[in-house]
Amino acid sequence: MKVETKAYGFIDVDARQKINFPQGILGFENFHEFVLIDAKQQPFFWLQSIEVVDISFLLINPKIFRSDYEVEVDDDELTEIHIESEEDILVLAIVTIPENTSKMTANLQGPIIINKRTREARQSIHKNSKWKTRHVILEELAAMEQK
Repeated sequence: MKVETKAYGFIDVDARQKINFPQGILGFENFHEFVLIDAKQQPFFWLQSIEVVDISFLLINPKIFRSDYEVEVDDDELTEIHIESEEDILVLAIVTIPENTSKMTANLQGPIIINKRTREARQSIHKNSKWKTRHVILEELAAMEQK
């Protein structure tokens, strides 16, 4: 399937890369169909709306810079996207890149939870107040390496 992306223009994607957000993403509730694409810069991914090319999100696996990150959300939220076991779950965080790229942040309070089996997803709000909307990735990575 061919998809127009904000980052790369038109690209071919496998149908297995298609992700459905039944409730949308916070602030983008009217958009449900996305594709998950490997970014050219590892370890990032793009979550690209199929419906509107200008809607895309840069994502990262939070375990890369916070090995202690565990998702704590209401079971109802996992049931909503038909999570049956831990193996179904892929957790990613939305990244924001400011002008000073060394200060890029990840939203660990609002993780993107994807069911790898059904390719349904949702953005949830973490129950643990330890996780904020702006964790500076490079600072967190440096702190993790010092431990």
